[in-house]
Amino acid sequence: MKDGYRLFDTHVHIGTARHSGRRHHAAEIIKSMDRFGVDRAVAIPFPVVDDYRREHDEIGAALRDYPGRFVGAACLHPFVPEAEYRDEVRRCREQHGFRALKFQPQYQALNPLLESSSFLFETAIENRMALIVHTGTGIPFSLPSMFLLAARRYPELNFVLAHCGGGGIFLGEAIVAATLFENFYLELSSLMPHHVLEVLQRIPSSRLMIGSDLPENLNIELSKIMQLPISDADKRNILSETGCRVFGPPE
Repeated sequence: MKDGYRLFDTHVHIGTARHSGRRHHAAEIIKSMDRFGVDRAVAIPFPVVDDYRREHDEIGAALRDYPGRFVGAACLHPFVPEAEYRDEVRRCREQHGFRALKFQPQYQALNPLLESSSFLFETAIENRMALIVHTGTGIPFSLPSMFLLAARRYPELNFVLAHCGGGGIFLGEAIVAATLFENFYLELSSLMPHHVLEVLQRIPSSRLMIGSDLPENLNIELSKIMQLPISDADKRNILSETGCRVFGPPE
């Protein structure tokens, strides 16, 4: 908690990234969270890893080691055999209690418009998970508009558009998507403060949430919301309450 606000960072990474060489231990993430008053965080594997089961188990261990501090998210390459994909996501839910599934089209070039991609959405629904979708880098499959048909087809599935279109690049697409379908939620990391105000002109704060992505971003991502000239209720939604509605309360 900070300045009377509960804080729920809906986008952090734990594990080892093959593509960037980053290594984030849960203890380091907790230290950063405690420094800035963050109560909870959604822990996501990096999109390119050597062993996705090992990465999931590391996040599962973090959930046990730090009760109530993390929500687990699964992320694995969608071109493994479909049965293997479904089995692993189910294992993450049953063994570790994960509540989200991440799709990273920047490194996972799955076309969400194809019928053959329906397993991605069905797997999230079957495991009662929200689907976090990276947007921005990785076009065309990272465009918010690529998920409009799925949002219509699966109204029971909550889509979280990470980066809200990607640093303002496809901000308009994210706003249009969330205007058309109420099961789109916008995670605001990488936006400038004036972008957030633009989003709030169209989308209620009850469908907006904070995210840091990387520890060095955390203070800036929190500060840009805390300092906005918006209502206390809007700040509470963005800083914590929307995330709690989408990912559930602490266990």
